Amino acid sequence: MPASPLDIYFKDARDRMDKAIQLVKDEMGKIRTGRANPSILDDLRADYYGTPTPIRQIATISVPEPRVLLIQPWDKGALEPIERCIKKSDLGLPPNSDGKVIRLNIPQLTSERRQEFVKLAHKRCEEGRIAIRRVRQEINDTIKKREKSHEIPEDLAKRGLEQVQQITDEFIKKIDEIMHHKEKDILEV
Repeated sequence: MPASPLDIYFKDARDRMDKAIQLVKDEMGKIRTGRANPSILDDLRADYYGTPTPIRQIATISVPEPRVLLIQPWDKGALEPIERCIKKSDLGLPPNSDGKVIRLNIPQLTSERRQEFVKLAHKRCEEGRIAIRRVRQEINDTIKKREKSHEIPEDLAKRGLEQVQQITDEFIKKIDEIMHHKEKDILEV
């Protein structure tokens, strides 16, 4: 079967929607669940010799226990900047240092806090859905313009719009699955 002149738009839609899904997954990783997850440190940058440096680039981050993050700097000089960075952050987790490693103890979540995190997760997923719908709208507009300028026939445009909707539905479903798993993760005691 010959390639459709609209295939490039379908591929573009999939690529851009994949990026939206990845962004939602990244955001979900930053939402605390009561278990240690190194991704909560992804946005933190320590002032390492005058340069804001991601913690992952100057230390090993491990999870020795379900509710403990262990940060082991490769250079002893990075210990204090990492500790300062964590204290200044909005994580609300006090770093415990023994001079060699930093331990972050993740406290048990209260039911109110769990509900706040579920709301935050819903908000992040809705932002992902909006991004996906925006991609759909842009692709649909392009297909309609090509039909209006007679570059493609009406029946092909109609099939193209239906295909874009199917792709959109597929990606919205993926976001719903991500939300379902995250909600289950947060509410699990």
